[in-house]
Amino acid sequence: MKPAVVYLRVSTSEQGKSGLGLDAQQRAIEQFAAVEGFDIVETVTEVASGKLGIEDRAGLKQALAKAKRLRCPVLVAKLDRLSRDVAFISGLMSRGVPFVVAELGVDTDPFILHLYAALSEKERRLIGSRTKAALASLKAKGVVLGNRTNLGEAQLKGQATNAAKAAAFHAKLSLSIEQMRSQGMSMTEIAAELNDRGTRTALGRTWHQSTVSRLLKSTREAKAMELAA
Repeated sequence: MKPAVVYLRVSTSEQGKSGLGLDAQQRAIEQFAAVEGFDIVETVTEVASGKLGIEDRAGLKQALAKAKRLRCPVLVAKLDRLSRDVAFISGLMSRGVPFVVAELGVDTDPFILHLYAALSEKERRLIGSRTKAALASLKAKGVVLGNRTNLGEAQLKGQATNAAKAAAFHAKLSLSIEQMRSQGMSMTEIAAELNDRGTRTALGRTWHQSTVSRLLKSTREAKAMELAA
């Protein structure tokens, strides 16, 4: 068994107290560790914004220091548990302490990690811009913003955020799928691999050959439209 330090992060104290988000991260990492032969020697949990720098993330510093002493990797469920910022991820990689992202797999190379970090950063900006656009549209229609009882405002904000998240999720996942395709895996094998990793579709469902094919097709069409624009 290979030793590893686990790092879990949520953004708010409410999530930390309730365990919302932490349990899902823990389950994903435990399943991944069992399959890949990692022995979890310590788990560090932190409540902090992903926008904070590493010097303001005591939990992450603790996990990195422990991993460096043991000469082992840090395991995280998803890349955004570290950060959505490309520069932050690059800085971590330059520290010489390896980190493994369960969602991406143990053999993900630095180039792919940089691509995922860039997509996560784009996702954050896209969510912000779409939410602002939705709120501006409401304001133009005379809706008083900030009223918690305004269902229309909440629905539009939710729709904009969900659409942005789904688009970014598909873009990131398509990279991993394309990588598996380049290794000669069939659509059925890719679906099985994603399910084994605990990765679900944007709707929270399991993968099938047809859903993998649809995702690749829609992503390629979107890229073609961007190039043609």
